[in-house]
Amino acid sequence: MTSYPESDGDLAARKTLKRYQRAATGLLVGMGGLTVVGYAAPAAGWVKDGFWLEMLRAGARAGVVGGLADWFAVVALFRHPMGLPIPHTAILPAQKERLGRALGRFVSGQVFTEKEIARVLEQVDIPTFLANMLDDPATRETLTRSVLASMPKMLDRLEDGRASGAIGKIFPRLLGNSNLAPIVARALRSLVDDDRHQEVLSFLLSQIKDGLQAREGALRDMIEERVREQGGRLLGWAIGGSIATRVLMAASKELERVDPQNSTLREGFTTWVRSQIDRIETDPERGSDISQAIMGVLSHESVVSWWADIWQRFRRLVEADVEDPDGRIASLVEEGLTHITAQLREDPVMRQRIMGSVDKATVKALPFVRERMADFIARVVAGWDAVQIAEKLELRVGKDLQYVRFNGTLVGFGVGALLFAVLRLLFGLNAQ
Repeated sequence: MTSYPESDGDLAARKTLKRYQRAATGLLVGMGGLTVVGYAAPAAGWVKDGFWLEMLRAGARAGVVGGLADWFAVVALFRHPMGLPIPHTAILPAQKERLGRALGRFVSGQVFTEKEIARVLEQVDIPTFLANMLDDPATRETLTRSVLASMPKMLDRLEDGRASGAIGKIFPRLLGNSNLAPIVARALRSLVDDDRHQEVLSFLLSQIKDGLQAREGALRDMIEERVREQGGRLLGWAIGGSIATRVLMAASKELERVDPQNSTLREGFTTWVRSQIDRIETDPERGSDISQAIMGVLSHESVVSWWADIWQRFRRLVEADVEDPDGRIASLVEEGLTHITAQLREDPVMRQRIMGSVDKATVKALPFVRERMADFIARVVAGWDAVQIAEKLELRVGKDLQYVRFNGTLVGFGVGALLFAVLRLLFGLNAQ
């Protein structure tokens, strides 16, 4: 059985209870003394028998009976009166298990109701509470350390001796039965919508220009050689150099004309790219060719090895970075916590989503929690010491129960005296 040391509150309650018990007992003793005096006074010649003395004696007798009856009733709740094993006494210790079950059902069924839980949750700003927690430097540091400490374990679970190969095979396996053409088309269309394809064209043009400049001499010789082959050695000697210069200058000017962002060639390039995207989406054969080409690349042995090497490099970088409290991962975690904190305070959608999730989770878990709570309370009460639980309950309600004794004694006195008077008035001396 579980027992608990008496607290300062219990000591104060015990003193108050003793004071009220002494007062109620004193009133009962006083009523008994009044009864004795009521009978002894005529014999001692202090007063003569009469209506008022007889009514006093009747009231005193009834007061004693009422006080004793209520004393018995109050004591019988908590213990056997005078230590006698009278049936149906010491009710609370004898019925503690049933009391525990009833208390558990009451708390779980009448206190933890959906309505009450919803009312309490409406008064609690959970997103702000979470934001305040994340604002605490100690909490944030603890979370950051926890994330950093968990990273090696996460890598171990991913690795498990197979991650290097799995990383290289994951894309082919995931996409093995997929038609990649729609994905490629959407990706290309997004690039075109953002004019990213023009950056590709600009890069190609710059590479062509650089190539022309770097190989200008070789190209000039090649053009002159072609002129000599077609027009003869003399014609080649006379105008070969001039033709080569004009060809190279024309190519350079054309490239310069294409370079501006609003050039006709760029617009034509955009039109051509969009037509090819449309073809990828609408032409099954073209889409199948692209899917097979991508799968072939991803499944190639060199790409698989490349992915495995990427994984190993990534793991080494992560393991080195988590050792540094000021490393990149720690900074990312800090930035993430800061962003989440701001959202918890300012983002109405996120706040509403959190409150909705809490409400749904609470309602879903409430039946299980109520059942377990009722069982928990019943087990706790059943584990208490029977005598101790009676004493603790008496400390909490015993003072109020002493008023029952007061009232029983005083009401018994008043009713006894009044009943005597009524009977005397109705039946005269025969009413004694």
